[in-house]
This record gives sequence, structure tokens and C-alpha cells, in this order.
Amino acid sequence: MTTRPRILRGLVVAGAQSGVGKTTLTLGLLAAWQRRGLTVQPFKVGPDFIDPGHHGRAAGRASHNLDGWMLSQEENLRIFHQHTRTADLAVVEGVMGLFDGFDGTSEAGSTAQMAKWLDLPVLLIVDARAMARSAAALVHGFATFDPELALAGVIFNRLGSATHLDYLRQALAAAGEVRCFGGLPRDPALAIPERHLGLVTTEDNPLGPAYLEHLADLVERHLDLEGLLTALPPLTRGEIAAPVRPAPRVRLAVAQDRAFCFYYPDNLEWLARFGAEIAFFSPLEDRDLPEGVHGLYLGGGYPELFARQLSANQTLLRTVRERAAAGLPIYAECGGLMYLCREIHDLEGERHALAGVLPLGVRMLPRLKALGYREVTLMADGLLGPVGTRARGHEFHYSEIISPPEQLPRLYQLTARRGGEPVLEGYAVNQVSASYVHLHFGSNPEVARHFVAYCQKFMETR
Repeated sequence: MTTRPRILRGLVVAGAQSGVGKTTLTLGLLAAWQRRGLTVQPFKVGPDFIDPGHHGRAAGRASHNLDGWMLSQEENLRIFHQHTRTADLAVVEGVMGLFDGFDGTSEAGSTAQMAKWLDLPVLLIVDARAMARSAAALVHGFATFDPELALAGVIFNRLGSATHLDYLRQALAAAGEVRCFGGLPRDPALAIPERHLGLVTTEDNPLGPAYLEHLADLVERHLDLEGLLTALPPLTRGEIAAPVRPAPRVRLAVAQDRAFCFYYPDNLEWLARFGAEIAFFSPLEDRDLPEGVHGLYLGGGYPELFARQLSANQTLLRTVRERAAAGLPIYAECGGLMYLCREIHDLEGERHALAGVLPLGVRMLPRLKALGYREVTLMADGLLGPVGTRARGHEFHYSEIISPPEQLPRLYQLTARRGGEPVLEGYAVNQVSASYVHLHFGSNPEVARHFVAYCQKFMETR
């Protein structure tokens, strides 16, 4: 018996502006289509870590980041085609408003740009509070602003009543340009909890099965899912073979728990491609690193929220300190940088002793300290490559380093996306590289290769 080849379809979920409910609608679509038996592959435009975690819970598959600045068009296409090889449907959640990007004159960095790169139609989400016929004018503008962009249709959010939706449908029908696939009523129960770095992460499980079931029920009840699916044209699958992973040469410990949960899945895939076996552990719960590891990757997250518990785990902190002194290669980003410092000063002024690998203190601030895309250039040969190596990433934190020693070697020259004079950032001590910047290894896979090579060198010299 022959098996019919799977048909792949896809869409980009975009907002008329930020805050219209893109994430809620995306999760609802993922959950509803997933329980109808479709294999749905989620993606997120932008450097966000939190939304992709929620996507994975709703779709049952890891969500992957796409980004118009950190990554080239070719790398975005590779990621998309690689992870849709076995999917029926690709759902890409956009960032900000549909046409919002790096400036006011181009599409660079916008959801619209990504939709055109991927050749996907856009499902526009409009917050319909306090709006009736005016919605048709707004949608008309989005439908005609860029003739090269395909608009599959519109969904209205936060409706006041069924009559409200009728008014909106009538207005759109009179304009005759864009199809309406329904709308969701206002429902306070759909609000996702937030904290200082954004929505609460999936590791803290704010979106349990009951939430996702309720959201999927609403989507199935109020949206024309079959009509939407039929309106999506079939896609040509990219000629991307499954990545070949060599037999692991080294074992890499990766911190993964409620305090450390910010990783681009593709970073871990690049490390595996170059020969790393990933061994997850919890700095909150585990008293030792995984057995037989040759390197350590400490990602970002919320160590400040768990500083007391992290500090209480002195056995692991001592082990990390001793392994670092013995030359264990360690790469740390943002929260990982904080973990390697001597102490964290929380907002109440309490000090929490941590690993002390870096002779630094860090304190939390009530306001945002840094936010934005960054390009880094290595200041010296080291863990991530030779001097001059460049990679791209993102910085977002509410903490700052306290009085760093002037003689402490710096890791990067850092340049913001908008340019300007480079500044020194990050620290390099022995085989430790630590920075506030979350790098995406897809911007320069050689960074991952060098990290694995350093771990192998450590293994061979033991």
C-alpha cells in the first residue's frame, strides 16, 4: 500500500500592533489543530525565549526562533525547512505589529519581511475593543500597504458580543478585500501571567492542560478552522535532509530548570552537530554536575527569583568553582553570568552568595538596564573562537555588574544594532566566557564548533 505524501501548509500569525493577543491566538490555533490530529510545527519571530516555550506545550513540538537580524535569510529558511520536514502545518507567531521593524522606512526585521522570506500568508489579529466599522478601514490599510504580502484573512480578538462580530463582518464584507475567520470573545481567564522579563515561563507552568483545553475549545467554537486551513496554499517542502549528528565526542552539561530556561533550541542542535552530547541538570535541585562532563553551558533565565535556593546549594556551587579552576570550559549567558558571580544583591538589598568563579558582584535594578540586538567581536583567542570572531545575539536584563576589577580580561567588543561606538562587554577567566548577551549560534556556527573543540581538548588533557 502506498502512503500519500503529507501536504505542508503554513501561516504567519501577525498583529495590527503589539498587545492584540498574538500569543493567545497562536496557542489556541496550535492546541486546536494539534488535538485534531495535525502535526503542527511552531515558530517565533524575534529573540523571545518565553513564547516558544508555551508553543511547545501547546503543539507538542519544540518551537524555533526565526529572526531577520540575528540570522541571515538563508539560515532562517534552513531552520524553517528543517523543522517542517515531518509537519502538516507550520504556524509562525510574529513580533510587534505586522510591519514594525528596525526603522520607519523599511521592512527590515519585521514580521512582514519574515512572511515574505518564507512565502507564507498572514493571518492578521485585530483587537476589536471599542471598534466596529472602523475595523474595515484598518484592515484595508494592512491589506493594501504592501502588495507583495499575502493576507490570508483576519481574526478579531476581545469581542464584546456576537452582535459586535456581526458588525465587523458586515464592514469587512462591504469592503470586499479580506476574509474574516471569526473572533474570540473577551475572557479574563485567557490572560497569561507576566513578570519583569515578560510572560511567566512554561517551566513555571502557568498554562496547564485545563488552560489549553479551554483555549482550544474557544478557538474551535468561534473560529472557522476548516475554512482557514483550506485557504492556506500548499507549500513546497525545502530540500533539507535531516542533520547528521556524529557520534558524541564530548559530554556537555546544560543547566535546565525554572531558574535557567533561556536557550535557543538551535544552539543545542549546533552543539550536537559538532559532537556534543547534551546532559541536562538542575542548579536548583542537583548536588553535582552530570557524570563525566567536559564542558558547561549556563543559559539565561531567572536566577534572581531563586537566588536563595541557588545559594543554599553550596555543594554544587563549590563543584562549579573547583571545576572552573581546573580548566573546565564554561560558557555563560546573562543568568548564567550572574550565577558565576560572587553574589547577587536582590531588590530588598539581601545578598546571596553564588559560585564566585568571577570576582564580581551583581545587583538587581527596579528598571530595565539593557535591551536590544547586539553584534559581538571576540577580543582574544578563546572558548568561542579566534580573536575577531563575530556573532549576533540579544541582550535583555534588569541587573548590573558592581565595580568590576579593571584588570579583569574582557570578552567582547559589543556593537548595538543601530551602530555607534563599540563597548567592552563580558568577561574571560581561564576557560570561562561569560556575558549578558544571548548569542544565536546560527549567526556563526563556528562559535559552537570552537566550544565543542575546547571541551574535547579538556577531555584529552585530563
